Amino acid sequence: MADTATTASAAAASAANTSTDAPPFQLGKPRFQQTSFYGRFRHFLDIIDPRTLFVTERRLREAVQLLEDYKHGTLRPGVTNEQLWSAQKIKQAILHPDTNEKIFMPFRMSGYIPFGTPIVVGLLLPNQTLASTVFWQWLNQSHNACVNYANRNATKPSPASKFIQGYLGAVISAVSIAVGLNVLVQKANKFTPATRLLVQRFVPFPAVASANICNVVLMRYGELEEGIDVLDGDGNLVGSSKIAARHALLETALTRVVLPMPILVLPPIVMSMLEKTALLQARPRLLLPVQSLVCLAAFGLALPLAISLFPQMSEEHSGTSASPPTLQGDHVHRDLLEEIETSQLEPEIARATSSRTVVYNKGLITSEPWWPLPGYSSWPVVA
Repeated sequence: MADTATTASAAAASAANTSTDAPPFQLGKPRFQQTSFYGRFRHFLDIIDPRTLFVTERRLREAVQLLEDYKHGTLRPGVTNEQLWSAQKIKQAILHPDTNEKIFMPFRMSGYIPFGTPIVVGLLLPNQTLASTVFWQWLNQSHNACVNYANRNATKPSPASKFIQGYLGAVISAVSIAVGLNVLVQKANKFTPATRLLVQRFVPFPAVASANICNVVLMRYGELEEGIDVLDGDGNLVGSSKIAARHALLETALTRVVLPMPILVLPPIVMSMLEKTALLQARPRLLLPVQSLVCLAAFGLALPLAISLFPQMSEEHSGTSASPPTLQGDHVHRDLLEEIETSQLEPEIARATSSRTVVYNKGLITSEPWWPLPGYSSWPVVA
């Protein structure tokens, strides 16, 4: 381990001497500072960059080999930090972090926008029939489930029954809410046709939000009964806390409600204004292409902006460690840890440590089993 650290340090020094534009390369770490909104925004733009879908097999092998050379301190002269960051971006976009197997293109983080946008467009189509409502909600939740499974934590695999349970719960809740709200809107005699159409366009949001919450509860209800591990500032296990489990569940559920908003709320608002323009009034055939572009913009820009608003972890921790603790054996990224004061937890937890605060793994912000925020190993499925 010491030899690996030494060779990596030597490789980093070599790369630093050949490039001043990019920050010093750190294997497995985000390129941009996660303490600022701008840094998080740039990080998420890298994760969803669709250009990595067109990386050739040869380029992928070169990227993987370059990172291996860096790890073992055998970088060839002239390799820059920019080349190393680019290689890491390519590897994380294509290969599963646990198995090193290629992720099927539609289920990669970089494929989320190009393959997910048509589904969002379908969800937001006006004047939907019962069949189309059921179809698009089912397709959306099925796509989410496939993304979740493709990016699952393979070091500690969950039973297939858990994924199936979460999937069925999400599908049933999404379809039920969407169909129920559409029926209520249709029966609301006080609405004018224009108002009814506008209200119907917002139906996908509560349907998806409720499905997300249902998925969280079904996937993680066991944590409420058993508690989750909490660690001190040095990464030592303090105990298992049911209160921390409730905090983690509520935080995850809240963010799963907030994050779909830019995708499912902004396009209906924008389209309600654009439809009144002379261009679309005269050329109604342009409505679908324009709506597709609006959804694409919301997916590609508003989503990273919304996710970037949520700092994943405080930088301050009590204890003697200079850096936040990690769960080395559990494949838990540091950005998935949340800090909480011991005074808010069970008395036995407070008595078991001298630290004023402890941390716990809050789990996926958006979907099981969790996203890279590669550096992380999976993606937030929010729509």
